[in-house]
Amino acid sequence: MLQKLEEYSRMHEIQFIPERAALLILDMQKYFLEKNSHAFIPSALPIIPKIKKLANEFQKRNLPVILTRHINRKEDAKLMGVWWDDLITEMDEMSEIIPEFDLPHSKVILKTQYDGFYETPLEGILKEHETSQIVITGVMTHLCCETTARSAFVRGFEVFFPINGTATYNEEFHRATFLNLSHGFALPCMIEDLQNCLEPIHHGN
Repeated sequence: MLQKLEEYSRMHEIQFIPERAALLILDMQKYFLEKNSHAFIPSALPIIPKIKKLANEFQKRNLPVILTRHINRKEDAKLMGVWWDDLITEMDEMSEIIPEFDLPHSKVILKTQYDGFYETPLEGILKEHETSQIVITGVMTHLCCETTARSAFVRGFEVFFPINGTATYNEEFHRATFLNLSHGFALPCMIEDLQNCLEPIHHGN
């Protein structure tokens, strides 16, 4: 997939600079990741260790790691309540972020819409850390991840979007997102490429 997207990505000379970056981990909640949930995303399970490893590398460098937890009430759901059969409520145990992402020194923000910036403190947190680049991971590729990437772009953030760092229900949704984002909003990459940039530099004696 990455090879097919190079036609677009090579047009933009934007390098990943860890010191300017933050990692966003969107909606890695039991609702999407527990097999007994009707909203379970099977393809999300393989990305869990990859994202966690990347998060650990960010934290080793004291770089921001921000998680979102999608929560709705009837008062703030808007069309989410019309479009979907049910809402993820705060009292529902399935709304909890999975234990694998109980990360020290990370921030968790609540959101009510696909967009991680909509009526949340996300932009303020990023500006507080003087962040200009964000890496978007989590679920779902074509809904919350894609919407947040577009929103980040219009706010002036350079967006890195790992192909193996997000998941959704089928390959068609996944590929469509990367085709569209690569053309106008984000740089496709692999988590391993970002990890290589985050590896410590060893100086010889």
